[in-house]
Amino acid sequence: MATKHERLQQAWHRYDGDQGHQPTSARQAAEWAVAEGLLELPQIDPYDVLAGDMADALRAEIQTDDKGRRYRVNHAVRVTKGGVQYTFWGALGFAPYSHMQRAFAQRRDQIVGDCVQLKTDVEVYNDMNRGKQPEIQLILNFEEDVAERQHIENLPKKKRSGGNKRDKGAAA
Repeated sequence: MATKHERLQQAWHRYDGDQGHQPTSARQAAEWAVAEGLLELPQIDPYDVLAGDMADALRAEIQTDDKGRRYRVNHAVRVTKGGVQYTFWGALGFAPYSHMQRAFAQRRDQIVGDCVQLKTDVEVYNDMNRGKQPEIQLILNFEEDVAERQHIENLPKKKRSGGNKRDKGAAA
């Protein structure tokens, strides 16, 4: 039997093919899949919805320190116990050192994982389009980007130019 992700992917691919492979929203694909009888609307646990909303709010909470630096207040650590994944939240400045160390390490690992996948995706795209399109160049050294963004964030709001000069995508 197909997993939930596999069923969703299968429905997406049917919709994508039906629409001529034009970029579209997941919402449109989901509505189509339900109307076609490929997927059913889920039964919703209101506590799961509320907990998800709370996690989104915790993730989004930003404060500014006395030096004017904006920082995330709440930090998550994922832990698996008995095959079940739990997320524990702690507030910066109050959570134990071990929690914060683990939260930062997990976030860094997510970034590395995203970079590895992005590099693979760019390489595969370039291979698929070799000779048809210019190769997309990927720069994974973020030191200049981070320094530039920190500099921009330290400028008074009225002097901010709105972002870095480099393309925020894969090309540079």
